[in-house]
Amino acid sequence: MGERGECMLDYYGLMTLTKRLLASLALLAWACVPASAATKEAEIVNSELTGPLFYEILVGELSAQDGDAGTGYALLLDAARNTRSQALFERAVQLALGARDGTSALHAAQAWSQALPQSREASQYVIQILIGLNRIAETAEPIRRSLAPMAQGERAAAISLLPRYFSRATDRKLAAATLEQALAGELGGKVTGPAAWACIGAMRLMAQDTAAALAAAQKGAALNSGAREPVELALALMAPDLPGAEALVRKYLAGKPLPELRMGYARKLLQAEREADARAESLHLTRSAPDYAPGWLLRGTLEFQAKNPDAARTSLLRYIQLDKADTSNEPSDGTDRGPVQAYLLLAQIEEGYQRWDEAQRYLSLITSPEDVMRVQIRRANILARQGKVAEGRALIRGIAETRAEDARGKISAEAQLLRDNKLFGEAYEVLRQALVAMPQDTDLAYDLAMAAEKVGKSDEMEILLRRVIAERPDYHHAYNALGYSLADRGVRLDEARTLVAKALSFAPDDPYIVDSMAWVEFRSGNAETALRLLQEAFKRRPDAEIAAHLGEVLWHLNQQQKARTAWKEGLELKQDNETLLETMRRLTKP
Repeated sequence: MGERGECMLDYYGLMTLTKRLLASLALLAWACVPASAATKEAEIVNSELTGPLFYEILVGELSAQDGDAGTGYALLLDAARNTRSQALFERAVQLALGARDGTSALHAAQAWSQALPQSREASQYVIQILIGLNRIAETAEPIRRSLAPMAQGERAAAISLLPRYFSRATDRKLAAATLEQALAGELGGKVTGPAAWACIGAMRLMAQDTAAALAAAQKGAALNSGAREPVELALALMAPDLPGAEALVRKYLAGKPLPELRMGYARKLLQAEREADARAESLHLTRSAPDYAPGWLLRGTLEFQAKNPDAARTSLLRYIQLDKADTSNEPSDGTDRGPVQAYLLLAQIEEGYQRWDEAQRYLSLITSPEDVMRVQIRRANILARQGKVAEGRALIRGIAETRAEDARGKISAEAQLLRDNKLFGEAYEVLRQALVAMPQDTDLAYDLAMAAEKVGKSDEMEILLRRVIAERPDYHHAYNALGYSLADRGVRLDEARTLVAKALSFAPDDPYIVDSMAWVEFRSGNAETALRLLQEAFKRRPDAEIAAHLGEVLWHLNQQQKARTAWKEGLELKQDNETLLETMRRLTKP
């Protein structure tokens, strides 16, 4: 290479060595200053770093950086033992973990814990490495040792974190038993006992032993009826087949509960589709904790869903007022989900009253980047409802595309805006052009099929749906749409039944597919079977179109009054549903 090349290599090698040396010096200086001097900033304290120690640490660091983790680990661990430096012990552990040498990492963490028994970090490393090595039974003693020096309140908080450490344990039952052994000394205390039992219960829940988990929650609550940890566990356990969990929660709520836990209960009720109970809890929450902002957001959301827009507006505005006044919050960057949800609901309420400017004003208060498309689409729909369809379409098309899926989202939004305004031909053309540009998009092909049916192109719809089924055999919406279309036209009913049955095999509880099967039965002359299926579907999902079908079957069975009742319920859900309005006109005309 020549002398010049060799000199360049020596130069760059020297520069690399110098950079590594400088990178190591910060660790060396920090690690070797006596701990007693850490807070004496004004006092000059000489490092305890000796020449041999400096050399040992330096060579250890350079060995690690050169890929010789074993040598680096051995030298740094020896230096850590000689200096009793927490930083060097931790560095040795990290080197071993980086080399995927769990045994060496455990050896270093245990040496650290023995040298510095009061070090919580050392105990945490020992516990987590033992769990990673699947040596669950050996964690009991390190857990006890890590908790011993803590005050009771701090200990309870630390205990509550333990289930996170064991979340990846392969033997969860052993983990629960080990935790019970480790926490034996805490189980009877009023402060630490509830947390300890909740910790054990959480591990039992991870092991899918819900009955034993509930028993743990009950033992914890018995020690202190006002403790939050057993109630949080009971909330996680709430299920129809475990009524004792809800009983424990309700007993706690009868006292002086934290608003967060009543909120948690209300959310569990919503998950269980117990909307009336959830509304009652939201009222109780806002009365007992009137300054708890999330309670008003929950209440406003439920009032909106219950079609009580004026009450919802009052609650949502109260939420926004409290949220803005909460000085504990960090300054908002517009991404807080609570205010976004509140402003969207307020805009929707104003839309219902056709107060378009107010709706637009609320939408303008949403500034989060992730909601730009959602907000602009809502703005476009408000314009369209004012008869400004062209302006709405232009607004959608002008949305900046910051993510790969944005172009597709804009197409769907524009097509939906056109459908909502009964411009079916234009919606069909938008989707047709989009599919030409994105021919592999099966969702787009499905949307175009639905648009084709609206403009009387049944043959094209069928071709598109069969293409979707061929490309995505698990796309149950396509089976359902094609089967329903055949049944609605009264053609090839056996094939229609097969298609809808296939859709049901993928989504047996989908009320819309059950509705389709009911329509197949009705067109096949099985009105009683159709009635049973439609009643089941409407109970699961009150929907205007299902109500239209239910009313027609009832009318056919000479139950006209019940039919009118079904249609009335459908109109209350969506008064402009085309299927419902057409059905009523056709069957009730003089």
